[in-house]
Amino acid sequence: MCLETPDVRNASNKHNSPDDLPGDLAVWMFIYAELLAFGAFFITYIVTRSNNVELFNQYQLTLDAKSGLLNTLVLITSSFFVVKSVNAAKRDQLNKTVFWLFASVLAGLVFIAVKSYEFYSKYSEGVNLSTNTFYTFYLSMTFFHYMHVMLGLVILCAMLLKAKRGGYCSTDIHGLETGASYWHMVDLVWLVLFPLVYLIR
Repeated sequence: MCLETPDVRNASNKHNSPDDLPGDLAVWMFIYAELLAFGAFFITYIVTRSNNVELFNQYQLTLDAKSGLLNTLVLITSSFFVVKSVNAAKRDQLNKTVFWLFASVLAGLVFIAVKSYEFYSKYSEGVNLSTNTFYTFYLSMTFFHYMHVMLGLVILCAMLLKAKRGGYCSTDIHGLETGASYWHMVDLVWLVLFPLVYLIR
């Protein structure tokens, strides 16, 4: 538990630099690798779409853009909640840290629920990876992101449990910032994926 005295807290904060990446370096290496993977997906999608414009435009209209927009707002909100939880921990506000983490988990679950319904609707219509080129990209990219959201929720839940035990405070937010960095990456990827697949024609 975080039971540092004010003197220890001040000494610890002297080692913090504004230029330091928040969280663990290994997680940032993982984040960069994941961004490269998604980037490769996006570039391949754009190139393939340029050679199949009519097909992609036709089947893009079958997607539920309202659900995609809702999930965009949900993830942005969830990332905001995570920021609030980190800021609360920096101020040693345990209850607020727990509250905002819990709120971020709930928002993430809303994303999962909405996206699961989208997948179910397409499955009910007989859509699968082999239906056509557009759906191959749509299903593979959105499911790949969906799995990252699931992993992010596991991380957020672990952070929430630790926060409830008093595991984060102004002198120990390293783990909290690490998980937050991953969650922001998940949000960032969706902010590119949503307009690219659902809207841009």
